Amino acid sequence: MLELGEIARSIFLTTSFSGIEVRERDIYCTMPNTPQTQRVIPASSDTLLHMLETLPSALFVVDGAATIVYANASAQTMLDATQEDILGKPLWRGAPQLVSTALYQAVQKTNQIRKPAEVEYVSPVTGTWLHVQLAPTDGGLMVQFHQGRAATGREASVSQDEHLSIEDLDGLVSRIGMLTPEGIVLEINEVPLAQARARREEVIGQPLAEAHWWSFSPASQEQLHAAIARANRGETVRFETVVHPREGMDRHLDVAITPRRDADHHIDYLVIAGIDITARKRAEQQLKESEQNWRVLAETLPQLVWVRRPDGLLEYVNQRWRDYTGLTLEQLQSDRWAHLQFFHPDDRESHRAHLQHALDTGTMHEHEQRLRKSQTGEYRWFLTRAIPLRDEGGQIVKWFGTCTDIDEQKRTEEALRESQERASVLMNSSFIGINIIEGEQIVDANETYLRMTGYTREDLHAGRMNWLHMTASEDLARTRQAHQELATQHVLTPYEKEYVRQDGSRLPVLVGAVPLQHHQSQAIAFVLDNSARKELEQRKDAFISMASHELKTPLTALKLQTALLHRQLARQGTLDQAPALSSMETQIKTITRLVEELLDVSKIQVGRLEYVRETVDLNALLQEIAETLQQTNPSHTLVVRGMVGTSLIGDRDRLGQVFTNLLSNAIKYSPDAEKVEIDLRASEDAATISVRDHGLGIPREQRDKIFERFYQASGPKQKAIPGLGMGLYIVAEIVKGHGGTITVDSTEGRGSTFTVTLPLMRDA
Repeated sequence: MLELGEIARSIFLTTSFSGIEVRERDIYCTMPNTPQTQRVIPASSDTLLHMLETLPSALFVVDGAATIVYANASAQTMLDATQEDILGKPLWRGAPQLVSTALYQAVQKTNQIRKPAEVEYVSPVTGTWLHVQLAPTDGGLMVQFHQGRAATGREASVSQDEHLSIEDLDGLVSRIGMLTPEGIVLEINEVPLAQARARREEVIGQPLAEAHWWSFSPASQEQLHAAIARANRGETVRFETVVHPREGMDRHLDVAITPRRDADHHIDYLVIAGIDITARKRAEQQLKESEQNWRVLAETLPQLVWVRRPDGLLEYVNQRWRDYTGLTLEQLQSDRWAHLQFFHPDDRESHRAHLQHALDTGTMHEHEQRLRKSQTGEYRWFLTRAIPLRDEGGQIVKWFGTCTDIDEQKRTEEALRESQERASVLMNSSFIGINIIEGEQIVDANETYLRMTGYTREDLHAGRMNWLHMTASEDLARTRQAHQELATQHVLTPYEKEYVRQDGSRLPVLVGAVPLQHHQSQAIAFVLDNSARKELEQRKDAFISMASHELKTPLTALKLQTALLHRQLARQGTLDQAPALSSMETQIKTITRLVEELLDVSKIQVGRLEYVRETVDLNALLQEIAETLQQTNPSHTLVVRGMVGTSLIGDRDRLGQVFTNLLSNAIKYSPDAEKVEIDLRASEDAATISVRDHGLGIPREQRDKIFERFYQASGPKQKAIPGLGMGLYIVAEIVKGHGGTITVDSTEGRGSTFTVTLPLMRDA
């Protein structure tokens, strides 16, 4: 490598760079916008280098192989690199932010003609417009970079039409790049960078073969090296390979490398283009595998299987087809309609029409017909289905078809039709209301149902019976959910609702439904009059309300007497000798909690559960509840996470009741676990509190019911856990009263997570 003094001496040539004229022996400084030139001092290496270091533009000196031997301070600043990072490296690798095909061509051309040149281009890496001046030195070049907008009226030494710009490359879906003859990346479009999640500056100026998507596979890397070598001999090289852009992603490429020559027919640079053929390769592999497997599959299927060419001629039938029809493939290939001879005479023309329509339109073919069994001569019903198999261009290459024996199904349909008279007996039940629905319309109903709803058979025939209009407004959401369940799961779990009878009165009912087996668009619903049960529930609610109020008075007196006894024994110093008193106090607290819950339930039933409006600090509330429960439940560790400064308007005691209940349940229903976790998160509008245990979990079919009054999840282990099933019902009502929501996510045997979402700073 040249020393700095040698560099200075090597550039004592008559040329001009941005205001500094360098002449042999002397240095002149040309001031901007001043025509005259002022002599400064006799030229010396130190003086020259000092002035080069103060240039405002980036200056590089490269040798004949384009290796950087000098870079001034501005060049180091532009690259954000030190001399040690730059010197000794090819310009394409030491300054990747500046590399482009235009620069590469200009350097090559200037080295050849040994005359000063200029070029302008946009850096593919930084997007900055660069104006570059090049001048030959003894054994190399000086390359000076100016940043800014495109100059007007200036002729570049290399036409911009002679190479692709990065803007052009980024618009292509293929992988496109420009390489030096040695394989150094000059330009590259966005597609490979995006897939590899690489930055352009990490790739520009580096050998393409060292990019991680190529170097991952030594075989692919060797393919690339060999192709570059062949392209440097003037060949256009094409090959298929596999690259690995990132973990979990492989891409098959069809790659072409084309050499570009200069005016003297020397290899100037290489253009590499890669087309992603992954989908095609996968399709070819799948097709190959399917060709090997489908015949085996076709021979094992219970159906009659056949394959037709696009013109309709059969090219394959499985053994079941041949055994059933008694025809050979050769007999069937003589005429595409030869197979009609074993169709029932009444079905031949309709089958011909359906098959011809499929061949003409390229649409799936499905048709029912009767086929004659060769051994017995009997006809059986079959469902014929045929689908077109297409190539990548969308052209039909084959028709794949099956004939499925549906004779038993047809007999069942016939039997079903014959049983309609017997079904009408059920429809005439005097105890159960029965209706048949199709969509939202009731299309048939028995007399019991008409009597329950107050409609007439004339109303039914006139289409005036619509279950949506007959449903009370407060039950519409649950009813829509039930019908969605019927459509997706083919079962409707019985649920309670109220009908609006024709005269406007209400009728409580219990409804269940199942789809009709042979008419999937219709369902049959069974309706029971629920009036007596509802009346019983009202009486039960009245009793609960009365009992809870009646129990409250003697319970208060008992609590007072117990407290007096506690104080008396304490004064006598005999409190520790009365363990029964502690047990009494514990039981009184339990009874008090149950009575309070009964009171809350009765208030909820009549809509009288009241809330205090106050500012509630959720952090403090949750911390207080966790600390209290931790003291009384040492068997579990209560972990509180995500505490943030979050407040809302609500009833602190009622919210405390919510989280105390959820945490107590989490402890109670995870007897073998060691911890319960509380997570608090907040957004701009709401706070979310999650309580997670690692216990018994809740069966899927019971999750929607656990918030119902007096409902408890049941199971072998859960039956041993005491409770009346009021807690979660009250919790859900309090959360609802604060404008929030509560949900549960649970896996049986792995625990449950209850999530409460509350709006922030909102009136309860």
